[in-house]
Amino acid sequence: MSESTSSKPMYEKIFDDVKRQILDHSYKPGDRIPSEKELAEEYQVSRITSKRALEMLAAEHIIVRKPGRGSFVADPEADGVGAAEHGRLDGTYGGNRADGEAAGKLIGVVLTDFAGSYGTRLIYGMEDAAREQDCYLVLKRTFGIQENEEATIRKLLQLGVDGLIVFPAQGEYFNAEILKMVIERFPLVLIDRELKGVAAASISTDNVKAAQEAAEYLFDLGHARISLLSPPPVDTSAVEERIEGFVQAHAGRGIAAERELWISDLTSTLPNSFNDENIERDIDKIMRHLQAHPSITAFFAIEYNIALLAKAAVTRLGLRIPEDVSIICFDSPQFRIGEGYAFTHMRQSEEDMGKLAVENVLALLENRPSANKIKLPAALVPGESTGPARERRK
Repeated sequence: MSESTSSKPMYEKIFDDVKRQILDHSYKPGDRIPSEKELAEEYQVSRITSKRALEMLAAEHIIVRKPGRGSFVADPEADGVGAAEHGRLDGTYGGNRADGEAAGKLIGVVLTDFAGSYGTRLIYGMEDAAREQDCYLVLKRTFGIQENEEATIRKLLQLGVDGLIVFPAQGEYFNAEILKMVIERFPLVLIDRELKGVAAASISTDNVKAAQEAAEYLFDLGHARISLLSPPPVDTSAVEERIEGFVQAHAGRGIAAERELWISDLTSTLPNSFNDENIERDIDKIMRHLQAHPSITAFFAIEYNIALLAKAAVTRLGLRIPEDVSIICFDSPQFRIGEGYAFTHMRQSEEDMGKLAVENVLALLENRPSANKIKLPAALVPGESTGPARERRK
C-alpha cells in the first residue's frame, strides 16, 4: 500500500489500524505489537511514518514503548496506571466520573495533532487541571484540516459542551465556526495562535522572545550566517512571531538577517502533507540550498520535525553535526528512544499552557476575570546539535 493512494495520512491509518486491532482484542493487554521496522515494511512507508504512528499510540496510553524490548499493549493494572491517567480508547480524557456521567462542566478540546515533541504534555496539563477543577474533557484531533476542524467544533457544540479549547489548523484564515463563537461570546480559548483584531482569549508561548534567545545562543557560538527553516507563514501567528524574533535578534547584534539564506516553504511537516514523497522533496531542497550557500554554519528550525529534515540533509551531504553545521529548533521529545536525537531546542511550557487553558475556559464560563492573552516563557535546552561555528566555506 502506497502513501499516495489515500487522502488520509499514512501515520493516521497505521494508528487507526493498530488501535482497532487492540479494541477488538487481536492484541491483548501486555501483547507485543509490530515494531517501527515491521510496520514500515507492512505498509510500505518510511520508519519516520511508522514511528509517528507508534508515538501517537503511546501518547494516548494505548501502548507502552520499552527501550530495547519493543512496544506493548498498555495494561493499566500491570503498569500501575490509574484509569484517568491511562486515558480512554474512545478519545475522551479528564476528570472524575460518577455513575457513568461526567462530573462538573464538559469542555471540548480540538487539536490538530500531538506527539512526543509537542502536544502530549499539553494534554497532561489539561488533564491535571480537569481533575483539580472537577470537569470533564472531550478530545478530538483534526490533523490540520480546516474542514475537519469546523465539523468537529459543530459536533462538540451539538454534544452540549460548556466551553472549548482549540489549537487551530494552520492556514490563512480561522474557520467560520471559531469566528462565530467569538462573536457570540461562547467560552473559547485558543492555544498557540492569536486571532488578530478580535478579542478572543489565547494562551501561547512568547515566541518572539524565545526565538531571540535561540538566535542569540547561536551568535554567542560564533554563527553569523544562519539559515532559517520554516513552513509558509500564511498568517500563522506562532510562525510569524518566531520569524520576527529571529530578525530582531539579528538587529540587536548588528548582524544582517540574510533572507536569501532562508527556506520558508517547507510543507512536509504540515499535518495534512506528511508523507514520504513530501519529506524527501523537502530534504532534497535543504541539501541543494546548503550546497548553493556553503557559508551557512547553522540552521534555525521553526519546529522539531523541520530540524529532523535538516539533520537528514546535512548527514546525506557527508557533513557533521555540529562540527560543520549546527541546528537549533523549537521543541524536542522529552524522552528519546532508539534513534532519538538530542537537539538544542527551546522547550515550551506545555503543561502550564494546558492547565491555564482549562482554568481560563472555566473563568469565562463563570464570568470571572481572566487574562485575554497569555504569553508563557520557553526554556533553552542545550543538546548535541550545536557547537562553535567553523570557518566559512566559500
